Amino acid sequence: MTRYSVLDLSPIVEGGSAGQSLRNTLDLAQHAERWGYSRYWLAEHHNMPGIASAATSVVIGHVAAGTKTIRVGSGGVMLPNHAPLIVAEQFGTLATLYPDRIDLGVGRAPGTDMQTARALRRGMDQTDSFPQDVIELLGYLGDATPDQPVRAVPGAGTHVPVWILGSSLYGAQLAAQLGLPYAFASHFAPAALVEAVEIYRNRFQPSQFSDAPRFMLAVNAFAADEEGTGSYLMTSMQQAFARLRTGRPGPLPRPVEDISSVLDAGLLRMVNHALTCSVSGTPAQIRDSMATLLQRYQPDEVIVSAPIHDHAARLRSLEITAEVMQSFSDT
Repeated sequence: MTRYSVLDLSPIVEGGSAGQSLRNTLDLAQHAERWGYSRYWLAEHHNMPGIASAATSVVIGHVAAGTKTIRVGSGGVMLPNHAPLIVAEQFGTLATLYPDRIDLGVGRAPGTDMQTARALRRGMDQTDSFPQDVIELLGYLGDATPDQPVRAVPGAGTHVPVWILGSSLYGAQLAAQLGLPYAFASHFAPAALVEAVEIYRNRFQPSQFSDAPRFMLAVNAFAADEEGTGSYLMTSMQQAFARLRTGRPGPLPRPVEDISSVLDAGLLRMVNHALTCSVSGTPAQIRDSMATLLQRYQPDEVIVSAPIHDHAARLRSLEITAEVMQSFSDT
């Protein structure tokens, strides 16, 4: 059975607030736990009016405290924004509070614009130190040596599982070289997906962290019981993505009946190409579409993003998706 998980950015919707978004996140995580999702990951973005998960480790603690068994983690922490020691201490603390339930996905992008990166006290013109930062981070989370001058306390000896996140060949190569599990951001940047997965699997070096490649595919899901509702729900993400790409990020828009009435044809083509790894429709349609993705990419895990404006509709979408994923193990 392919494991299935949730990716949540705690979307702030039009007409909503960050506080309500964070309450919705906990409610969704509690439902996801009951529906059999393996992980609940939150993502770091800054200066985004539509995302409430900027303080990612804090939100992870909030979710972990309100759940019992589901793994909770980052999808991901943007490592260029942080010193590896700080990340190790944060996630080491989480792992100490919630043993065997914390994941740490790390990404190479800053997750924001240059001005905000400077406000984070991290320069954008630095030499790329991501591989070294990952190795340093792994060292802090591993067993401390007697002569180790700097330790993460808490953190040392927690062995928090680290995932490499990426949307290009760079992350695939690094994850393979270090023998780490790999999650591809196919839900919004699928262009290099096929080549990245091939590189990761073919070049994977077994390690103390994993003896075999472990690939996670990210998929957007807009599921509903009624015909046509899924595509209607998806228009919120289509609008949000278009606004982001044209420099106008904002809260998650309300859905519209006709997406072509708010996005011109060229922009809509660009958006739909970026959202290729999406499934929408009735339970039967979701099952067919998901089966196609599973057969094509053979992921070890699927992580589902469902940026839907209405919270009740979002819950139902993820419930249907869980039922679909469970059905594959019954056949």
